[in-house]
Amino acid sequence: MHESTDEKSVRARLYPAIEPFDRRMIDAGEGHRLYVEQSGNPAGVPVVVLHGGPGGGCSPAMRRFFNPQYYRIVLFDQRGCGRSKPFASVENNTTWDLVRDIETIRKELAIDAWHVFGGSWGATLSLIYAIAHPEPVKSLTLRGVFLGRKSELDWFYGGGAGAFWPDVWHRFLEPIPKDEQDDLIAAYHKRLFGGAESDALKCAQAWTAWENTLASIQSDGAFYVPNNAFCRAFARLENHYFYNGLFLENDNFILSNAPRISHIPTKIVQGRYDMICPPVSAHELSLALEQAELKIVGLSGHALSEPRISAALAEIMDELAKQA
Repeated sequence: MHESTDEKSVRARLYPAIEPFDRRMIDAGEGHRLYVEQSGNPAGVPVVVLHGGPGGGCSPAMRRFFNPQYYRIVLFDQRGCGRSKPFASVENNTTWDLVRDIETIRKELAIDAWHVFGGSWGATLSLIYAIAHPEPVKSLTLRGVFLGRKSELDWFYGGGAGAFWPDVWHRFLEPIPKDEQDDLIAAYHKRLFGGAESDALKCAQAWTAWENTLASIQSDGAFYVPNNAFCRAFARLENHYFYNGLFLENDNFILSNAPRISHIPTKIVQGRYDMICPPVSAHELSLALEQAELKIVGLSGHALSEPRISAALAEIMDELAKQA
């Protein structure tokens, strides 16, 4: 698939993915060690990047939204994924463990306050972290908003998105017997965490491919299956979180706690044709937060790599740099 001239010009607005000046493993306790890296300006304004999934891991491309002369860019792999250890583990791995990890990293790096940047599950975690610890959050920059509600999971795992992608949906259903297809999260959970390893891998591949295939507006519907290790971690962790309701005390946790973070400057970038996290959640969040601004980006889906979404996020971070 070739990029158009317009897409290339949009991507050109991003910064080079310079090498980190610091890589380390941080002991988070409970048997978990977190991969953490810093790049950009060691004396710059800190920004922490929260990756998606759960289970996706961070990548060098995530450094490209920040002017490296201005920002001190902090990336880390959440529990169980990427370079963090133990890999693919769901033990002691909940939303609240991750919130504590973010604070552990902030204190380990001696950072008083930072900008928080996250997309998809990373947006969810950004919001929950800010609700729990509003004081160190200078701003929130969110992409592809997911509020962790049952209605959102029902959309993606209950046939809503499947109505637009019936051929891909059919492939997602294939590993599951018809009499279990009324609750696909539970059916996949049974297979990802029990039974034969070959069945677990087949389900991990199908679970991961269903989401990856729908991420970009340019997708032609080909079932995209990453390497087996990534599939195993991504599917296990994501399913573990969704099966357990993201470990939140109620289905509307984020919006019901919006007053706690309404003072925090918040920018939301949302793809108009996001099939994974439809724009309704971003819109509701923008109405709930007094300091929020929502930009719905046309001709764009869910992925961070969507050219117009990438450009909008880089522009936001450049504007924040100018305001300081």
